[in-house]
Amino acid sequence: MKKIWSRARLFMQRWWLAVAIVVGLGLSIGLPLWYLAGMEPALRRYIIGINMAGFPMTIIGTLIFVAFLYLIQYGGGFARFRKARIDAQNVQVRFPDVIGLTEAKREALEVVELIKDRAALKKVGGKIIHGLLMIGPPGCGKTMLAKAIATEAGVPFLSAAGSEFVEIFVGVGASRVRKLFKQARQYAQAYGAAIIFIDELEVVGKSRVFFDAFGGSSESNSTLNQLLVEMDGLTDIDAPVVVIGAMNAQREVLDPALVRPGRFDRTITIGRPNLSERQEIFEYYAKKIRLEPGMDLGRLARKAVYKTPAEIENILKEAALIATRDRREIVSYKDLSSAIERIELGLAHRLNLTPKEKRMTAYHEAGHLIVLYLTHPTNDVFKASIIERGGTLGVVHSIPREELYSSDAKTLRAHINVALGGYAAEKLKFGVTTDGVSADFANAVEIAHKMVWRYGMGPEDLVGDFTLIPKEQLSESLKERLNAATQSILHESLKEVESLLREHSSILERFAEELVRREELDYDEIAAIFTEYGKPPKPLPVPAPALPSPQLDGNGNGSPVKTG
Repeated sequence: MKKIWSRARLFMQRWWLAVAIVVGLGLSIGLPLWYLAGMEPALRRYIIGINMAGFPMTIIGTLIFVAFLYLIQYGGGFARFRKARIDAQNVQVRFPDVIGLTEAKREALEVVELIKDRAALKKVGGKIIHGLLMIGPPGCGKTMLAKAIATEAGVPFLSAAGSEFVEIFVGVGASRVRKLFKQARQYAQAYGAAIIFIDELEVVGKSRVFFDAFGGSSESNSTLNQLLVEMDGLTDIDAPVVVIGAMNAQREVLDPALVRPGRFDRTITIGRPNLSERQEIFEYYAKKIRLEPGMDLGRLARKAVYKTPAEIENILKEAALIATRDRREIVSYKDLSSAIERIELGLAHRLNLTPKEKRMTAYHEAGHLIVLYLTHPTNDVFKASIIERGGTLGVVHSIPREELYSSDAKTLRAHINVALGGYAAEKLKFGVTTDGVSADFANAVEIAHKMVWRYGMGPEDLVGDFTLIPKEQLSESLKERLNAATQSILHESLKEVESLLREHSSILERFAEELVRREELDYDEIAAIFTEYGKPPKPLPVPAPALPSPQLDGNGNGSPVKTG
């Protein structure tokens, strides 16, 4: 009975204006007709004629009066903020639809269970969490996971973006926060619970500014203060309102009061998918397009290291567009490879290079290619090209073989060696170099500088992060030693690269000629040429077995995951 009354009250609060209009129209038409029915016919016609003549002016005057009243009462509509409820059955996103994110789904499943079984939690004196914070790169599935929580819990879902609370008028943002939480409480009372999802939480939740000479932070401060008050007030009702916030920034940008216990009680870190999860994502989105039979999606997953689910979906969509432009109805592996190139490297533009420019560019890229393929411990070559893309005359595109979250000195040295490969190849073949090495030098110098100045990878007696010390406090002799150590790393790397290219000069010549003739070489073509010279490709990583994904039984409860 209580829920029925709550739903009736919620209906009246949402549709009171429509009900009032219908009742008002009924009375305004019914009463005059009843009154006129008792009059003489001549008098009745006279009264109806007078009223019909003045009817248009009456309507116009009423509309003008209501408009002015609205402007005075509600500030011209600046504070209006009404979010439509999204029913759980209309969201239609379940946990199996969220590919990967196994650990994130386990924590989300606990929230679902708390919402669905509040009585058991109340018996032991516990309280459901107020806020759930999702942090991770864009396109990794934060919004989708929030929708899955609402679907699995079967409760209304109200979605808003942090930018919707930002206004130039002071007090408007706070008013919108109040209205959003008021609606959420009404839905929670009517349906047992409700979920508020706030995307871009850092916009409204960033740390407050207390010393602002010009007062520009007053609106953002008041909006955040209202959000803090509303999240504290979630304990005032029996029906829970869970606030899910999502952002791409680090947790440290949020105001400390927002992430204290009692507000955003829990944080879920949502990262990029690993190798096995990427393969699952490719398989999921590949069902929506027509792929050629026997497509090796695992190979594509290995090429898409560090790609988010949104980026993988974009690759498949771009491949479908390429196939459509070529008047084909089936997407091939070459289309997918071209899609990755277009997204990663940009659109290809063929320039009219002179024969000398073309050969120098070919040797430059061949130098990068050989050093990368033969010596790099973590990266592999994806494509070599001497077609202009993104302002560069050529490119050797490399990809990591697997996810790595830190780099040792050997890996950083390998990055420097690859960067210097083009310079060394030009110098060995032609005796002179071009200005195309500037970007390579910038990359190599930056890595070597960080190795010495920040990572303690220079001489043994230079240990520490010297970038934290103001430069005016560093002695000139120490600066000279640090810079000399940086140059020492660069010179050692250049000697290694020159020695490697001299040793494999025949391979350098072969690749340069192939690039001049064909302009682009894919991984398979590159690996085939190296195999001719007794340099087969390194074995590809095998995806680790995926962790069991949390499931829900028929009653909406989480099933335990067995390990053995």
